[in-house]
Amino acid sequence: MVKVNVDLSKTAAFAAAQEIEGLSQLAKESNKALHDGTGKGNDFLGWVNLPYEISSEHIADIKQAAATLSKGVDVVVVIGIGGSYLGAKAVIDALSNSFTQYTKGAHPHIVYAGHNIGEEYHAELLDYIKTQSAGCIVISKSGTTTEPAIAFRLIKQHIEEKYGKEEAKRRIVAITDESKGALRQLADTEGYKTFVIPDNVGGRYSVLTPVGLLPIAVAGFDIAKLVDGAKQMAEQCKPEVAFAQNPAEQYAAIRNVLYGKGKKVEMLVNFNPKLHFMAEWWKQLYGESEGKENKGIFPAAADFSTDLHSMGQYIQEGERILFETFLGIGSVNRDLRVPADKENLDKLNFLADKHIDYVNKMAELGTILAHIDGGVPAIRLNIEKVDEVNLGALIYFFEKACGISGYMLGVNPFNQPGVEAYKANMFALLEKPGFEEEGKKIRARL
Repeated sequence: MVKVNVDLSKTAAFAAAQEIEGLSQLAKESNKALHDGTGKGNDFLGWVNLPYEISSEHIADIKQAAATLSKGVDVVVVIGIGGSYLGAKAVIDALSNSFTQYTKGAHPHIVYAGHNIGEEYHAELLDYIKTQSAGCIVISKSGTTTEPAIAFRLIKQHIEEKYGKEEAKRRIVAITDESKGALRQLADTEGYKTFVIPDNVGGRYSVLTPVGLLPIAVAGFDIAKLVDGAKQMAEQCKPEVAFAQNPAEQYAAIRNVLYGKGKKVEMLVNFNPKLHFMAEWWKQLYGESEGKENKGIFPAAADFSTDLHSMGQYIQEGERILFETFLGIGSVNRDLRVPADKENLDKLNFLADKHIDYVNKMAELGTILAHIDGGVPAIRLNIEKVDEVNLGALIYFFEKACGISGYMLGVNPFNQPGVEAYKANMFALLEKPGFEEEGKKIRARL
């Protein structure tokens, strides 16, 4: 069975076993509240049992849609913001060749839009897809979120002008609300293939819905295995599983113990560059779920050993306000060794014939020990390798632990009221109808 191993041995000097055990009951109660629907935000708990509810027919429908969209298409633009694209990008980047953007493969290249309002970015994207055969997946519950709505206007116009409205029906897939909203109305009018974003699943918990599964399938990866990994992890994280064997409860508990000791920042770090966007998805998941009511652990991330030559100095000797969660990988999918060199000018022949991954793992262990000596607690999470099953398990593990941890903190992990503040100001400054008076007030402040 696929596992996420939670190793707390390197936190012992900072959090005693009895302190962690002291929060085990609260973790257990918080986990149970997720299943019973008795906690805050209980109208957004559809993700909890989602791995069990994804039928083989649903997976087949997604795979068929991916095949139809991919036919004769070189690049698919995935339009979304936040959880509407980060989860898919995390999985696709982790599973893809690091240089796939420079080659033409068996599946369309996935690019992203709607996650920023960069004029140069979108102009350059349009320049790029003019030379490619393009399709589009647009993801939005409402269809009116500013960033993706602008991007979709641009991409839709390009596709219709280049291929015609009839062919655009095949090249555009909409993932949106089941019955309401601007994108639903447009999709029904234009005849796009559609998938539904469940009402009870928030964006940052939506990787295992069509929001994540369709782009991942278009990229050529096995979504059935991804779901299977999540299902296996869901079994291990049930409230009925004892705390000592429950990885999600253990991770949630140690995070809250360290937070109570003044560790306000958690850095998710890895030694595999393929996991960069897994950390970006994790940052959104935990930051948007826990950062409320003037409390919550600030989620940060680093790619080691790259960032050891920049952020490493602060981690080692800066303020003692952070802890690290190391995401380790048991084995890699390639075989590459350090070559011998006759001249040995770089003095590296002591590494000759050693696996690159072995050197990397020694750097990881050396870093953990150095940071512990510097006063930084280290949680270690380990998966066997980077593949669909293990990534599915990791996704569900992080989701479950986030829900538990948020309840332990006393907040609603499933809303994001603070996100609306910038939108209201932006609409007022842009003179959106209905925001005129607020716009005058804001301009007076400026």
